[in-house]
Amino acid sequence: MGLKHRVRLPIDEIPRKWYNIVPDLPEKLPPMLDPLTKRPIPREALERIFVRELVRQEFSEERFISIPDEVLEAYIRMGRPTPLIRARRLEEYLRTPAKIYYKFEGVSPTGSHKVNTAIAQAYYAHKEGVERLVTETSAGQWGSALALACAVFNLKLTVYMTRASYYQKPYRRVLMQLYGAEVLPSPSNRTKFGRSILERHPEHPGSLGIAISEAIEDVMESTNSRYSLGSVLNHVLLHQTIIGLEAKKQMELIDEKPDVIIACVGGGSNFAGLAYPFMKDRLVHGEYIEFIAAEPKACPSLTKGEYRYDFGDTAGLTPLIKMFTVGHKYQVPPIHAAGLRYHGAAPTLSLLLKRGYIKAIAYYQNEVFQAASLFTRVEGIVPAPESAHAVKAAIDIALKAKEKGEEKVILFNLSGHGLLDLKGYEEFLEGKLPDYEPVTIDLSYLP
Repeated sequence: MGLKHRVRLPIDEIPRKWYNIVPDLPEKLPPMLDPLTKRPIPREALERIFVRELVRQEFSEERFISIPDEVLEAYIRMGRPTPLIRARRLEEYLRTPAKIYYKFEGVSPTGSHKVNTAIAQAYYAHKEGVERLVTETSAGQWGSALALACAVFNLKLTVYMTRASYYQKPYRRVLMQLYGAEVLPSPSNRTKFGRSILERHPEHPGSLGIAISEAIEDVMESTNSRYSLGSVLNHVLLHQTIIGLEAKKQMELIDEKPDVIIACVGGGSNFAGLAYPFMKDRLVHGEYIEFIAAEPKACPSLTKGEYRYDFGDTAGLTPLIKMFTVGHKYQVPPIHAAGLRYHGAAPTLSLLLKRGYIKAIAYYQNEVFQAASLFTRVEGIVPAPESAHAVKAAIDIALKAKEKGEEKVILFNLSGHGLLDLKGYEEFLEGKLPDYEPVTIDLSYLP
């Protein structure tokens, strides 16, 4: 078990099944729709884009899905189980009666939680004889995780990296290339859709929605290639639940139960990864836990978006998905938390938010970096800009507990380290980091 401030789970206690929240949702999940017919899209249509087993998992009603031995072995090689850490120095600095714990996913070789689904997706692709995966990435955590996974299972990989991040975070690109991936700035000249944007906006910063469109177009025009997604859909969130399943066991080892669970949200994978195994206790057993999703004000899909059907990408190549969205043509400002620059949120997360099981909060970029800087000084770990949103929320809740004299137990997901994001921290320290308001530009010309 280790010292109480750092709880390690024995390797033989690693969870052997992922948790699927779909059968426990308070109502049936709205289906994905064919944009032409507005009818539920058949599974076989998705199998042209995704690996077949992932499509099966996407529609699965099984509460638990077994993790293959090869995936478990790779998880252990990548640093699982990850530590649960008590932020004692942060508690002392804040002088709060709250206990603050964080699940640290930054111990993986690529420094984030993304490897949890990357390994699974690459494994299933390899088993089905797929030669190449194609994906999008923004900050690069997902792209580098999938690049590593493809190296493990001998697959080729093409990554469309949002143009702003391609230049802001060159070391993420280099890491992907070291693992053998081809990395292109998105929008790119590789695809018809990318060229259509560059013709109108040669310096377009890109977005996850645009990069997804390019990746899907690439797959549709290729043979023996499949698209791999890093967040949003059910099968991706499913793979991430190993985080929360481990955390539950670790909290039990020290006889603690969280009152509040926090994670940042872009598409929803790291939030679901930590929160959903605990959400099961609320949905099935009625145990009250407060769930908080933290997002950037620059892309406020949960706090200002609408719950409706929308495309998952900018070009409109995906099925229509029921989710909280600011619109698939929304121009996301180039914040350093690039992994949160997505216009929508996972369907399961969106449904839970709509039904009141989750609360959402949004922050400006500078206040997030301020909280992350404090965390770095007292805890010694530099958070990724995305994870720093959860750090900010945890600090705020701990200070409220101090005001009220409440001994809350706070658990948040430190989903990645920020050692390859120091350019953003440099801008913050020099007072050059801008705060972006939501801005919509006319993208009606897009096909």
